[in-house]
Amino acid sequence: MNIVKGLFLGSAAALLAVSGAQAADLPLKAKAVEYVKVCSIYGAGFYYIPGTDTCIKLGGYLRADATLYGSTAYNAPAWNGAAGQMNRNANNFIFRSRQDLNIDTRTATEYGVVRTFFDATFNWTSGDGVAGGALGVYYAFVQFAGFTFGKAVSQFDTPWTGYPGNNTSFLIGGYDDVTGINQVSYTAEFGNGVSASISLEDPSSYLQSGLYNTSTGANFLAYGTNSYAGVDVPDIVGKVRVDQAWGLFQVSAAAHQVRASYYNTALETSGHPSDTWGYAVQGAISLKNLPTGPGDSINFTATYSNGATRYVLGGVSPNSFAIYGNNSVPGTYQSVAFGVAADGVFAGTSNLNGTGIEKTTAWGVRGAFNHNWNPYWSTSLFGSYTKLDYNGTATGLICSGLGANVAGFTCNPDFAISQIGTVTRWTPVKGLTLSGEVMYTYLDQASSGVLPLTASATKPAAFYEFKDQGVWSGNLRVQRNF
Repeated sequence: MNIVKGLFLGSAAALLAVSGAQAADLPLKAKAVEYVKVCSIYGAGFYYIPGTDTCIKLGGYLRADATLYGSTAYNAPAWNGAAGQMNRNANNFIFRSRQDLNIDTRTATEYGVVRTFFDATFNWTSGDGVAGGALGVYYAFVQFAGFTFGKAVSQFDTPWTGYPGNNTSFLIGGYDDVTGINQVSYTAEFGNGVSASISLEDPSSYLQSGLYNTSTGANFLAYGTNSYAGVDVPDIVGKVRVDQAWGLFQVSAAAHQVRASYYNTALETSGHPSDTWGYAVQGAISLKNLPTGPGDSINFTATYSNGATRYVLGGVSPNSFAIYGNNSVPGTYQSVAFGVAADGVFAGTSNLNGTGIEKTTAWGVRGAFNHNWNPYWSTSLFGSYTKLDYNGTATGLICSGLGANVAGFTCNPDFAISQIGTVTRWTPVKGLTLSGEVMYTYLDQASSGVLPLTASATKPAAFYEFKDQGVWSGNLRVQRNF
């Protein structure tokens, strides 16, 4: 019996020793997984980055566009180039596919929220000159304690930028920097939706129109050599805004330096005109809670500039417009409407015969009425009017440089552009919108009569009748937001 008992005790001890050895080999208990948590304080779609107190939101859209009878993608009118010449080199159908991705981060600190925002686009365009892909950086900025550093919507602009109700990127008549502009700005919030901003903004990419020397290379598409110098002082921008439940009201202003290079752009000893300053002012209003239906709105801006035409023409429109059409005067080849945008003009080849800068003035109005028929269908009616004027001295410099002071022809570089259009959108499911847009653009140029013009692209050297012209363009779009 003692032998059996000893065997049982020995076996139990052996089992305990083996179990202890195996237990020593087992891994320690795993640390709890940090699951992604919803961050609701900044709105829907934000989550905490695991292990941090920073919230992040990812978003964007995928868009497919087709422009019909325009000059470039996104429903640009046929107002220049091969499209404006109505020749066989023009593409009547232009396609673009775009993927947009944005990253929004926010962190609460003792000084307030620190925010970063990045928005990039990947594009493929065909039928717009040469087919190819492109990367665009729309926004990349940091916001902290009221300051904004980086590429963001200009403080001069409105929340709807160049889109009061349209799809087209070419509804002019007001400011437009939907792709952002480099800046250092400060915004003060006074409560009840009232704020004020001041900003220093880079004009080099979007805010310099033409600055032409009419003594060199003058023609009806350029009025001379574009002689803008490098940026010496950034544009100085200020804004006051009231944004409440009823809508928005805003007044903004900008100071813009007009600075020429040299009378002879290849020779610095030729001298240059003295620098001068231009400016722009804008008033904007948005009305909501309209009696026409829930979600309806009216967005409207009025803008005036002196020596700062891009604040009226927007950042993406061309400097020169040329639309050809049928003639009505015997002996002429065709009719044509010309318009050239410039912040100013001057003349001369040196300090000995050079003039100062003669600035232009421009003004424009732009707006839209946006109506929701039901939760799935909506329509916008939009339009604009833009007028650019050269003063008497500038007109004399241009017309003399063109050699246009001939009998039977009245030379006047002033012009106006009117636009009207409509777009209807269908949203069958949340985040998916299909839309169709049509727009009419009319170029009203002030010159009249008949003039012999030199050959340009496919157009021959011939007599042309100067006559106002109008063109239609359209856009089809499918967009998925996420």
